[in-house]
Amino acid sequence: MKEDFPILQRKINGKELVYLDNSATTQKPQQVIDAVVSFYKETNANVHRGIHTLSEEASQMYEEARETAAKFIHAKKEEIIFTSGTTESLNALAYMLEEELQEGDEIILSEMEHHANIVPWQELAKRKKLQIKYIPITKEYRLDLKKAKELITDKTKLVSIVHISNTLGSINPIKEIIKIAHNVNAYAIIDAAQSAPHIPLNVKELDCDFLAFSGHKMLAPTGIGVLYGKKELLEKLPPYFFGGGMIKEVTKEKTSFANIPEKFEAGTPKIAQAIGLAKAIEYLQKIGMKNIEKQQKELTAYTLKELQKVPGLQIIGPQDARNRAAVFSFTIDGIHTHDIAEILNREGIAVRSGNHCTMPLHNKLGLSGTTRASLYIYNTKDDIDKLINGIKIAQEIFK
Repeated sequence: MKEDFPILQRKINGKELVYLDNSATTQKPQQVIDAVVSFYKETNANVHRGIHTLSEEASQMYEEARETAAKFIHAKKEEIIFTSGTTESLNALAYMLEEELQEGDEIILSEMEHHANIVPWQELAKRKKLQIKYIPITKEYRLDLKKAKELITDKTKLVSIVHISNTLGSINPIKEIIKIAHNVNAYAIIDAAQSAPHIPLNVKELDCDFLAFSGHKMLAPTGIGVLYGKKELLEKLPPYFFGGGMIKEVTKEKTSFANIPEKFEAGTPKIAQAIGLAKAIEYLQKIGMKNIEKQQKELTAYTLKELQKVPGLQIIGPQDARNRAAVFSFTIDGIHTHDIAEILNREGIAVRSGNHCTMPLHNKLGLSGTTRASLYIYNTKDDIDKLINGIKIAQEIFK
């Protein structure tokens, strides 16, 4: 599999690249690179605007990409809005849902949310004078469901929760949280940025109202993502972005908007990126999402076991492989997280250090930052062995 990823043939500081920063972004297989290059070389044209051959071909490829994304999460084609990624999707929702909320209404988030699922709601809360409450985490780094049931009340109008924490690796019981939200007629929103690449998703079974994910975290190009919304909700909600391509008719006095999903895709869309996303989904589906989930579980169990053997290393996240993803944040006694990352880089190992866009979580845990190793389909046990060896080198240096 590694042979499909050209960048993994690189050497860093004379060492074979071990890429363990997949929660930030994943590498791209040759098949995805070829699809994007082929579009620009052979088909490049704007979509939905022309009757010439190139435009018709580009339009067909773009809409086929939408169909591929829809099938990937078991949605209807018209329920898929292409965005630049999870961040734009969540920001879009904060504007689309604004008129649904009134002063005094409550929004429920969790303490493990990424900044992209906090800041848009904070800004909305300021505009509309809303209250935001946070589901706490337990000492086992899990969501406190008992507290969630207490916090989600008749005042709650919106619950937005991460499926898999990009810092803790915790897999949250979103189906149960969605049911709790719906029991009080609140919207249920899922941040699937970390789950879409790793586990099968079925929005119909989950019954979420909205779900967002990013292409670049699942082998696709940067600049493309998906916002899923139930058809009946998208039809009644207003667009958040305006311009060409999303209108039915414009006069000097007024404008009427196109049907969904075009209503939410103003301007020239992300055509090449969407085609790249479709090719990435095809690559993943050829492997099989259940096979990917199984491989990741095995790698998670192995990584946990090996990290737990290292003296002075504290894993910041669930200590067992149950309901846990292959994301490992940790600290090492006496060594700053940036120093760990720098020494690992000398060994050709790419990890992340800092707060991983989860400052409230780090503050809650009393940490200024952590080092994070996050795995994906091209990682192996050998990569983990190299990580462990690199950590031991860092400990030797800082003895």
